[in-house]
Amino acid sequence: MEDIIKLKLKEIEEKEQVRIIYAVESGSRAWGFASPDSDYDVRFIYVRKKEFYLKLEKTSDVIEWQLDETFDINGWDLKKALQLLHHSNPTLFEWGNSPIVYQTTREWDEIKKAFNSYFIIKTMLYHYISTATRCYYEYFKQDKVKLKKYFYVLRPILASHWILNKKTPPPILFDQLVEEELEDDVKTVVEELVLKKKKSLESDYIERVAVLDQYIERNMNLIKETLKAMEKEDKKDYKELNNLFLKIIDINYQI
Repeated sequence: MEDIIKLKLKEIEEKEQVRIIYAVESGSRAWGFASPDSDYDVRFIYVRKKEFYLKLEKTSDVIEWQLDETFDINGWDLKKALQLLHHSNPTLFEWGNSPIVYQTTREWDEIKKAFNSYFIIKTMLYHYISTATRCYYEYFKQDKVKLKKYFYVLRPILASHWILNKKTPPPILFDQLVEEELEDDVKTVVEELVLKKKKSLESDYIERVAVLDQYIERNMNLIKETLKAMEKEDKKDYKELNNLFLKIIDINYQI
């Protein structure tokens, strides 16, 4: 499958006239709890020729390449990615830390070096706890819930605790978050749920787990209260990212 994905990335480069500087797996496969029928969530960062960025008309900054039962493939333009990095966008940080990398370049290595400079704790926390809250109150209304939804709530809660405790971007692998941040009295329950998830289909439901529901509600409230008390953090200016952007499009122009 990795070879197929790499061929698809090459096809994107040829048909879209772009150069992909970074491509990874996102979603459950990168998080470490994919189901047998999980699709492949491929995400990439690309750069175009310099002339593209000098056009007066509005230009697209995303490529949505494929969405079906097997693949979910889309990417962001370099300029969009750097703008989102300036805002400490958690999704970009997750792509940047994915354990499954399909393609990378020296240019991406330069961008990755800037990540820590643009990491904003409050922005990250707000994203993760909002994600957990939205999922919990949207999907946990009945006695049964899709098994995968537990992970879509638990993972951002654990990521929030990691950020609060370590003041760094959270790791992508769910097992690492469980090991470092989950309370001992629910670890066994979650570890058993992970094993079940890896054997279950994406659409499978389970009975609600009371001990996990209690943990989720207690920790969502705790993180929200902590977030309210935090002071706003100043953003770093665009200088470093502007220099990176100009350097990369110049390199791409010469290729």
